[in-house]
This record gives sequence, C-alpha cells and structure tokens, in this order.
Amino acid sequence: MMGLSNRYTAQPSPLDETALQLELSRQDITPQKYARTLAERKAHAMGLALSANGKSGNGITLIIGSDTIVDLEGSIMEKPNDEAEACSMLRRLSGNWHEVHTGVAVYGVGAGMNTSSGDNVKCMFSFTDTARVKFATLSDKDIQSYVDSKEPMDKAGSYGIQGIGGQLVESMVGDFFTVMGLPMHRLSRELSKAIASLEC
Repeated sequence: MMGLSNRYTAQPSPLDETALQLELSRQDITPQKYARTLAERKAHAMGLALSANGKSGNGITLIIGSDTIVDLEGSIMEKPNDEAEACSMLRRLSGNWHEVHTGVAVYGVGAGMNTSSGDNVKCMFSFTDTARVKFATLSDKDIQSYVDSKEPMDKAGSYGIQGIGGQLVESMVGDFFTVMGLPMHRLSRELSKAIASLEC
C-alpha cells in the first residue's frame, strides 16, 4: 500500500520473541516502550542475521521491525495462547476504551553502516504510535462467535480491526493502521527522512 511492490521481502525475525517478552515483563517499563523495544530487537536480530550470512548485499538494506500490543489500563495484552484466553481478553475489552501501541524500528545493515560495535547494523529510527479504541459491549455469545471464527488467535488483544473484529469497535481516536499493526503515514514520513540521509 506504500508503493513498494517488488522492493521488499517479508520474513520473520530470528529473535526469540517469547524470551524477550518474558524479560521485559520483569522490568518496570511502559507499554509504549515495551512495544518499541520489541520492534527494535526484532529488526536488530534480522540485521545481524543478514550481516552474518552475507545477505545484506553491497549497498545498505533497510529492515523494518514492528510489534503491536493492546494496553488495557496498563495491562499488556499480546496474542492469546488459547481460545479461553481469547475469550477472557475480549470480555475485559467489552464496553471499554483501551490503547493500541505499535512500535516501529528501522535499521540499516551493510558496509555503509559503521557502528562502534563493528557489526554494520545501525538503528536509523524507532518510535511508538498509539491509538485509542472503544469496544462495544459484547455478550458471551458475541465473544464465542468471534473466537469460533479463529481470527483472534494470532492478534494482539484477540481482535483484528481489519477483519471480522472491526465490527466490535465502536469508535477510535488515532491512526487505523496503528491498530492494524503498522502506522503507514508516520512510517512513510520517517522512512523518507532516513532514505534522504543515506543519499547525502
């Protein structure tokens, strides 16, 4: 949607995300910083893997890492582990406002990325974008029907605004794409600046 067709590859980061989530859950960290840290570490791990495998090419490759979490009054909701947890999350969200934080990090990897660590992987920028979302009041039948669709099982907070779950959202303040998982406007602005800095 950003006009980058055939100019990117999508692949999962080699980062052990579960271990990092456990590490971060033991820290006194805001949900915003939590999301940004996950995005940074995903992108950095991918950069290290590309550099080690010699797949970064002769120029500079940009890596976009992102992570989205749902924040209900400071309680972080990741993807549910099972259907019972998905139902529990949706009951908690029912009738309430919550925040969705998407952390984004862009790293450069390649010979032109000189870093003090010598690994040729450098953070170009990172940020967290936040939107506020109000859920409709849901009945147990509403919740079970949605969980039966299987859509919630790989979504932070157990819903996808871009799918069937969009029907559960009563209103929102902020960027729809932040809730969907990648704040397109802000990313495109920051990415343009980063590319311009490389061309100088």
